[in-house]
Amino acid sequence: MTNKKVIVIGIDGMDPRLTRKYIDEGRMPATKKLLELGSARHDLSMLGGHPCITPPMWTTMATGCYANVHGITDYYRNVPEGHEYQGYNLDSRFCRAEQLWNVTAEAGLKTLVYHWPGSSWPPTSDSPNLHVIDGTQPAVLNMGVAQVEEEFIIQANVKTTELIFKEKASSDGNIPCVTTGLKLSEEAKASVALHDDTLNLSLDGSSMLFLPLNDAEGCMILSEYPFNVVLSPLQDAKDWINAPEDAREFTLLLSGGLIRRPSLILKNDQGIYDRVAIYKSKKDEEPIIVLENNVFTPEVIDKAYVDDKFVTVNRNMRVLNIDPNGNSVKMWVSAAMKNDVDILFHPRRLYKIITENVGFPPPACNIGAGDEQLIRDCMIKNWDYTMQWTADAILTLLEEEDYQVVFTQAHNIDALGHMLLRYLKERENSKLPAELYQELFARGYEDTDKYIARFLPLLDDGWDIILLSDHAQVTSENEKPYFAGTGILYELGYTALVKDEKGNPIKKIDWEHTTAIANRNGHIYINLKGREPHGIVDPADKYELEEKLMTDLYGYKDKKTGYRVVSLALRNKDAVHFGMGGEWPQEGDIVFFDAEGYNTDHGDSLSTTYGCADTSVGPIFIAAGPSFKKNFETKRIIRQIDVTPTMAQILNVRMPNECEGAPVYQILK
Repeated sequence: MTNKKVIVIGIDGMDPRLTRKYIDEGRMPATKKLLELGSARHDLSMLGGHPCITPPMWTTMATGCYANVHGITDYYRNVPEGHEYQGYNLDSRFCRAEQLWNVTAEAGLKTLVYHWPGSSWPPTSDSPNLHVIDGTQPAVLNMGVAQVEEEFIIQANVKTTELIFKEKASSDGNIPCVTTGLKLSEEAKASVALHDDTLNLSLDGSSMLFLPLNDAEGCMILSEYPFNVVLSPLQDAKDWINAPEDAREFTLLLSGGLIRRPSLILKNDQGIYDRVAIYKSKKDEEPIIVLENNVFTPEVIDKAYVDDKFVTVNRNMRVLNIDPNGNSVKMWVSAAMKNDVDILFHPRRLYKIITENVGFPPPACNIGAGDEQLIRDCMIKNWDYTMQWTADAILTLLEEEDYQVVFTQAHNIDALGHMLLRYLKERENSKLPAELYQELFARGYEDTDKYIARFLPLLDDGWDIILLSDHAQVTSENEKPYFAGTGILYELGYTALVKDEKGNPIKKIDWEHTTAIANRNGHIYINLKGREPHGIVDPADKYELEEKLMTDLYGYKDKKTGYRVVSLALRNKDAVHFGMGGEWPQEGDIVFFDAEGYNTDHGDSLSTTYGCADTSVGPIFIAAGPSFKKNFETKRIIRQIDVTPTMAQILNVRMPNECEGAPVYQILK
């Protein structure tokens, strides 16, 4: 009998090596149960495509074909303005392959695509059987259109004399000591209406200047990303209509300082300050919210100031510390999410179902700065809440809408990885021991296991469950050498930059002297006459230049270790062996992969790359349910292009038009 109910539980960044380790250590009982009830390789791995990065791989698992066929070759795409510019690529209109969910909807199967960051939005079928929610970015639902502020830390102290807003004031978890008056920079005012510019690029097809000069500009390391800080005086409460006699007041600044919320710290029956009450004004009888010390509090409903008007938003908050004697208080306040944005829900009524039954989409948290408390009590706890909210939302939709096919994605492990992974190995700038970073990262996997557990009862209702990821992330042994801007191609003389009057390179390509450029991981483009806007290389010389380039890449040695930094470099036509190449202008004339130990996270190396602390690049695959063998290990290499045909097989629908993979027959009943 053909099974007609399949749910894909997609976890962005989930590592098969670490999952195997944590299962064996007893940290992931739900995942262990799923494995015992289903089929996988012993190492839980799936062979990732290339580049092994979010948009291409989620698209590959939706279409059954590699990036050089479906056309989503990276986070960003090349644009006609030239290689100094990039366009956003999480947009289904740039996908050239048919998605499986269009096939299932066409076949009469009611299908939900929930926050799948790979060619899902806007919907590409008008079938009433297809429901799609977001997919414009991978982090959290609705982030690209509903987030209007950034998260921040507020610290109030009896020694602080003036109210201060400091933008991007801390990148190490420490609160700066400043005593000047309230400062609102132009950047701070602009952050009031913060939105994801990349979403606008997706919606209007425009492009942006995108030429990093070094690794720090090219790769966002969340642990080093600065955050906003508010400093407030803390003093005895004055002029309140309803404040206890021994309460102390401070001011919470929201919307970059444009909204002020008078707040009180309150004593308990034992005379210890242990709560924060936030008010709209001192004239209000009741507070907006009362926060207990060191308790994560989700969905605090309040206002934000956006585009010269007030809007209703939700925020998460946590009081990190209250001095028992009432001399100081420290709080985390999350980003704000507008509560009335349903434009990324198709049909829009799905937004109402979720918000009325589960609550409003929560904000992401990426604060940490190497500070254990911020990572543990804010970032990890916020993601744990978000994952459970996501499970509630998906299960509610299943109950309300009676879906038969469901594609889902959640992003906690990837986000935690970008915060923690670099430091799973001791570094010169590590703020905590590597073992502590490893333990914090393991917490993220334990929370993911709780999320997976929420879906296991579906097995009893006849559902097939496929657990998978787009990639994992490695802790590299060495520092990554950079190729763009002032990196290796500049050092080797292929890329030239315009210089200022002092002879220092500036962020502008000198096209008259540039023969080749790398503007993203793994791709080098020849500055070819007749093809590039400022081409200088004669097409007759292209082959020899490519040969010289590859020879130089293989010969380039890391200055500290003396070893090569490139594992493989090949011409565009040869890159088809890796699911790349064969397509201009998206794929480079030279495609290359960083050597193991010299790559960053994922996406710049072969997908079989390993890293320190039991990390790897390749994705995970486990399948259980009526269609799959029970407690079965296969030796077959399961590829990401095999996900789509395997689902098509058990759903008894046709293969998508461009599908290149094959069903994993070995694990099917």
